Amino acid sequence: MTQKQPAARIRRSPEQVRAAVHQAVVDLLSDPEGEDLNIPAIAQRAGVNHTSVYRRWGSLDALLADTVTTRLERNSPLKDTGSLRGDLIAWAEASVASMRTPEGHALVRAVILSMPSSTQPQSERARQFQRRMHSIEQIRDRATARGEDPPPLEQILDQLIAPFYIRAIFGIDLPATGYPQLLVDRLLGSANEPDPA
Repeated sequence: MTQKQPAARIRRSPEQVRAAVHQAVVDLLSDPEGEDLNIPAIAQRAGVNHTSVYRRWGSLDALLADTVTTRLERNSPLKDTGSLRGDLIAWAEASVASMRTPEGHALVRAVILSMPSSTQPQSERARQFQRRMHSIEQIRDRATARGEDPPPLEQILDQLIAPFYIRAIFGIDLPATGYPQLLVDRLLGSANEPDPA
């Protein structure tokens, strides 16, 4: 196997360093014959000092979560389709498309599988989650401004978002077509139903 040479260490902006480190994470996760995923290996691949990675992220768990959240945000642009249903479907379809790629699947599974033994502070995990939920909050706000009645964030989490990640945890393939629409229709169909006692 030809060893990929680490990037040359040149002076880069913080955002350039962040992008290089994220790409190194993706490269190592996507290479079945690559090195073990650890911060020294990531730093070498990115062409940065490993102390810089520790200083910025603190742990591998935090770095993985930041990489996943950033990639999903980048790959799931927030579309305004003119309706709550359309916006939720567009968001879910973009998320599914991202998770179907080898990169997206590997990233999500890496974070999920690291959680039981994670040393990442709960507050940091909550911050990463809030970043991911920000786009959903924007969709809800737009729907409210149009006079629609969006379901609570918790209900969207339970009925639309959680099924994707449950499948990722257990390696269950997503249905080939129609899955985002099915979940959104179930969500909106039950949005006004009373909570079970």
